[in-house]
Amino acid sequence: MTDKNKRNFLIFGGVAAVGGSLLGIGLLRSGPAIAKGKFPVTKSDAEWRKLLSAPAYRVLRQASTEPAGSSPLDNEHRKGTFVCKGCSKRLYSSATKFDSGTGWPSFYAPLPGGIGTSTDYLLGYPRTEVHCARCGGHLGHVFNDGPKPTGKRYCMNGVAMLFIPG
Repeated sequence: MTDKNKRNFLIFGGVAAVGGSLLGIGLLRSGPAIAKGKFPVTKSDAEWRKLLSAPAYRVLRQASTEPAGSSPLDNEHRKGTFVCKGCSKRLYSSATKFDSGTGWPSFYAPLPGGIGTSTDYLLGYPRTEVHCARCGGHLGHVFNDGPKPTGKRYCMNGVAMLFIPG
């Protein structure tokens, strides 16, 4: 490999790595949430912006990702229910929450009818995106490396949810 080819390879690889990292944390993403279709709760973009904080809007409506370790819900261990911040749909029971060590609230199962899924290719490979079944807001992704009994890890953005104790 010539010096010019090595330099081009290193430059392209560096740009791809930085771009992929920024895309992965949502900094290069804009536009509507990934979920397509009609949902029982719909609002205009202006209404969503008024209802949600800027970080919640970026995650729920633009499919961004909050920084790992930034959500207090990752350390929430009380009995209760996690609901969608956009529409209050019941999503996860605290009984299914576990510490995945990822820095995001993780669950091994959703509540019945709480979520929907779709496939996203934002990082160049297929991932299962999780969205609220009521408003279509992006919540996170599900992976096949969770604990028993499901083997699933629903890795959620805490900024997209509220915790209701009880």
